[in-house]
Amino acid sequence: MPAPTIDELLIRDDSECWSELGFAVLSARCQLGEVRVRFLDGPGARGIVGWSLRDLASTELDGLATTRSERPPPGPAHAHPNGVAAIDHIVAMSPSLDRSVRALQAAGLDLRRIREQPTPAGAPRQAFFRLGAEILELIQEPDDALERDGGSDRPARFWGLAARVVDLDRTVQLLGPRSGSIRPAVQPGRRIATLRRSAGIAVPLALMSSEPASTGS
Repeated sequence: MPAPTIDELLIRDDSECWSELGFAVLSARCQLGEVRVRFLDGPGARGIVGWSLRDLASTELDGLATTRSERPPPGPAHAHPNGVAAIDHIVAMSPSLDRSVRALQAAGLDLRRIREQPTPAGAPRQAFFRLGAEILELIQEPDDALERDGGSDRPARFWGLAARVVDLDRTVQLLGPRSGSIRPAVQPGRRIATLRRSAGIAVPLALMSSEPASTGS
């Protein structure tokens, strides 16, 4: 069975805010790489609220709202006016990383590795799943979050996005004060900048330079 890939990402947020940040949004939809993005109106939690995946063995992803898709990929999109070309990775949080990893593997997701080192923000462990050109980064909630939010029996949840851009310096310049400064990324040879809350969107969004070209041997 082919490995699962992402068809569509559902975001409950004001699509006009994304347009103002330089995303090419039409009729509350846009495309990031080969991933369709649909913006939802109405009441409920804001942010990433679900996705559809192809070639799933199960839609039970430990609380990550998931539907099965039969649609073929739409083909790569052009870069947006702000320089964003594609999704690099989607970030989800789990109060029980091992439990969530088992559920995602049972659904057919391709686990590439588990990183047993803390992130700069303090998350103790991360698991990485390959979904075609994109990555799902599943983060173990820190101990203080577990204590504050009621322990490890809660489901996993979507959290944020990291997007690849054509020219990070240009994109950050275009966004002006809505973007933080550029700094080295965890990934060797890459750089990253994070949108500030003043950007006005409901999804924590990081902007990343492309992967460095391989020099070969």
